[in-house]
Amino acid sequence: MIIITGGTGRLGSQIVDRLLDRVSADRVGVSVRDSDRAGDLAARGVRVRRGDFTDPGSLADAFEGATQVLIVSTNQTGEAAVAQHTAAIDAARDAGAKRILYTSHQGAAEDSVFAPMPDHALTERYLSKTGTPFTALRNGFYADTVRHLLGRALETGELVAPADGPVSWTAHADLAEAAAIILADEGRFDGPTPPLTAPDALDLADIAGIVTELTGRTIRRVVADDAAWTATMIGHGVPADQANMLLGMFHATRRGEFSTTGPELENLLRRPATPVRSTLEELTAQP
Repeated sequence: MIIITGGTGRLGSQIVDRLLDRVSADRVGVSVRDSDRAGDLAARGVRVRRGDFTDPGSLADAFEGATQVLIVSTNQTGEAAVAQHTAAIDAARDAGAKRILYTSHQGAAEDSVFAPMPDHALTERYLSKTGTPFTALRNGFYADTVRHLLGRALETGELVAPADGPVSWTAHADLAEAAAIILADEGRFDGPTPPLTAPDALDLADIAGIVTELTGRTIRRVVADDAAWTATMIGHGVPADQANMLLGMFHATRRGEFSTTGPELENLLRRPATPVRSTLEELTAQP
């Protein structure tokens, strides 16, 4: 029995779909906060149980009989995130799982200046001490983030953001397929995987150049002052702590924290990874 947390979420749902291409539905279970949202999975034969990272009792039931548990990282940051991850890890271990998998990040590091990265690193460290074999999926930075970073560039002709550095933008669908492959072929990786990324690292000037090619309209990359950009974000209603966290992402890219690329994702997929250009094609084609 392979259990996937967050089975109705953006990444988790795609992992389940791809896993069902490889193993029978009676070997797949999902742990979800709202089981009513997983009716389509239950109809396909997937075991659906309620599981909440903040309710260990629910996790014990959701993980019952698991041989592998894939913990999809929470959207929380800081102590709350690490506490939720460790609760899920403990529950998976106590359920007797032979392997625990976790969706980490290529930039996982305790000294990162982008808040989620130390959380990933601390979770990996905790995993390494459980005594249970584990795999940390070092996923590339989600390509869909580019949609938000573009802001109003398609309207104004200017991509305005703080100074940045190259990022190996990687598609959700590719990472979901890779996770399914790893789950179906248990034990392929022990510990943190190599970076699971697209082969190219691009900065926002590169992104502006691609959008220019796709639209035929010049999109100019404008570097904003850190403080002014943060103040603008807050002025537009973004909470101050979230705006500062986003600024940390730009600081991290300047340090090259997300510029690492590698062949492992394409090796797993046995095909080229989806380029960020595809994401931008979808975005620019929208009316």
